[in-house]
Amino acid sequence: MTYRVADYILDRFTEAGINHLFGVPGDYNLQFLDSVIENPTLAWVGCANELNAAYAADGYARCNGAAALLTTFGVGELSAINGIAGSYAEYLPVIHVVGAPCLGAQRRGELLHHTLGDGDFCHFARMAQEVTVAQASLTPENACYEIDRVLQQALTQRRPGYLLLPSDVSQAPAIRPTQPLFAVQSGCDPALLSEFRACAQERLAESRSVALLADFLALRFGQQKALQQWMDDTPMPHATMLMGKGLFDEGQQGFVGTYSASASDEKVKHAIERAELVICAGVKFTDTLTAGFTQHLTEQQTIDIQPHATRIGDRWFSGIAMAQAVEVLHQLCKHQVSGWPVPQQKPPALPSTTNGTLDQHAFWQLMQNFLQAGDIVLADQGTAAFGAATLTLPAGVTFIAQPLWGSIGFTLPAAFGAQTACPNRRVILLVGDGSAQLTIQEMGSMLRDQQRPVIFLLNNDGYTVERAIHGAEQRYNDIAPWNWTQIPQAMNVHNPAQCWRVTEPVQLEDVMQKVAKAERLTLVEVVLPKQDIPELLHAITTSLAKRNAARD
Repeated sequence: MTYRVADYILDRFTEAGINHLFGVPGDYNLQFLDSVIENPTLAWVGCANELNAAYAADGYARCNGAAALLTTFGVGELSAINGIAGSYAEYLPVIHVVGAPCLGAQRRGELLHHTLGDGDFCHFARMAQEVTVAQASLTPENACYEIDRVLQQALTQRRPGYLLLPSDVSQAPAIRPTQPLFAVQSGCDPALLSEFRACAQERLAESRSVALLADFLALRFGQQKALQQWMDDTPMPHATMLMGKGLFDEGQQGFVGTYSASASDEKVKHAIERAELVICAGVKFTDTLTAGFTQHLTEQQTIDIQPHATRIGDRWFSGIAMAQAVEVLHQLCKHQVSGWPVPQQKPPALPSTTNGTLDQHAFWQLMQNFLQAGDIVLADQGTAAFGAATLTLPAGVTFIAQPLWGSIGFTLPAAFGAQTACPNRRVILLVGDGSAQLTIQEMGSMLRDQQRPVIFLLNNDGYTVERAIHGAEQRYNDIAPWNWTQIPQAMNVHNPAQCWRVTEPVQLEDVMQKVAKAERLTLVEVVLPKQDIPELLHAITTSLAKRNAARD
């Protein structure tokens, strides 16, 4: 049987650990899809639409390390571009394959469907340049080289890549890979590393207290185990920001909670901002993570570890990989830790509720007890994400939110992707009613594939985050009232879901006990007060409202 360009792509995907391809069929990608169906190691995962497929691939990449997405030319790829942009902003290597018209039609400038009718077939590839780290338009001559180049850059830089695959090129003959996708990489310059070590040692030796603040780039660049081992060896106050939540065992000594700058609990803020030296690992200070850039950490107070460079004070050491910097600082801290205070802090307790009503406080208290080690927890942007920020996660929990890109509706299809990547782990989805209305179609895919997520749908009657920012009673923040517990029944005729609607804490607690080991998809509609929001979200929305109203 002839080995084809399509086979080459799929073999490289498998080598990169990608075992599923998300997407939607279209006439320009159907021949490639035949190769996917024939492939013994990579499975096709059809989605309800291209945007959801991009979100699903993103969720898969967060749990698997990398993902792949297939759409058709023009209409399909533009539907997916919002999801790809989110993966770009938050550093997820999603390889986007676009089935395109054959090369001959492109050369002749034919006025084909799914084009803008002007004979220019490069419009959408140019758009993709802004949200992908590498792009290629494949031909029989360049396909193998360009596929490798795009995958290498995407996987190295942890950002999306774009492959434009004409229908005839997918079936063109190719040569099987003879070399691995990645050659063995040499380390950085020994002299540079030695100079970095000496500078870091001097800075650590003069510090009477040290704290560690970690965030999502440490996750993306594979430093979770290394950071956890560091904290096991050298107990010190440590925290994550919201995007990096789940990096640590949050029940261990020294973990102080989620750092949100001025919106942080006072004990968390004190532990981080009052340390003489703060080691920041994979941190990016964005507006929603810092209550409008209210962090108080000076350049001289911090060591800033980024993926390919580390700053000590005002000096950058460029060319040192994050893994190398983490290892050097870990070993240096082991020799200094005896001179630092022993951390006694614990994450702050959740706000209590005494009125017996089902509100934000009651919900998050019950959710804290519901979590188990090894869960995958997805919290959509809004009350869900900022309420979940206050939870203390058990060991091994993967936490997924999207506070930088912040596309509401992201988490429902992302949960589909996460469960596809990890079929034996419990997936808990926390999503608002407004967010769910954007992407609810993918619940049908969950049911089709017999997935068993536990979905807590927070029904607070509209766009509550927007109400908190501006227009609390304006009708643009209203949504259509849906009969939520009936929707899963309409999504699949063969695999029924189990659904509840709860309005009181005792009801929610009873349902949580019943669904702790769910055997099928579970939807729990949690009815909450319309204007009720977590304290952290109140601080964030107040900051956003001020910034949005500013004149400069």
